[in-house]
Amino acid sequence: MMTFGRFRQAADWFEPMAEINVTPLVDVMLVLLVVFMIAAPLLTYAIKLDLPAAQAAPAGPAPAAVDVAIDAGGKLFWNGAALDADALEARLKQAAAATPQPELHLRADRATRYEHVAALMSAAQRAGVQHIGFITVPAPAGRPRSARH
Repeated sequence: MMTFGRFRQAADWFEPMAEINVTPLVDVMLVLLVVFMIAAPLLTYAIKLDLPAAQAAPAGPAPAAVDVAIDAGGKLFWNGAALDADALEARLKQAAAATPQPELHLRADRATRYEHVAALMSAAQRAGVQHIGFITVPAPAGRPRSARH
């Protein structure tokens, strides 16, 4: 027999009951436990498939990469060799015409003005270069690199 209150005297009828009955809470939790114990194995299932075997040609070699660097003064370097803007245009057109087209890896000094980077990207787009990647140095573990130092 469950009790939902206490024996009260006539003077106690208008006092609030300060006891919490946890029996309904325990009943609900036990029912949920049983439901989850039954349902959990049903949620993990696998589909058995007999996959066909196929022969495929090996993937082609990865395209070459060209490193283009810009120092803080805006000077350009093509795979480590210094060059001017006119020579850059010619080399970008030559790289865009190559098959497969090489990836352009752009390295810029932290102090490089954005206009130099934008000019290089614009020249690469005009020449027809399709893939440009930005090369950065990863931040030391434990602290993120900020935009200003």
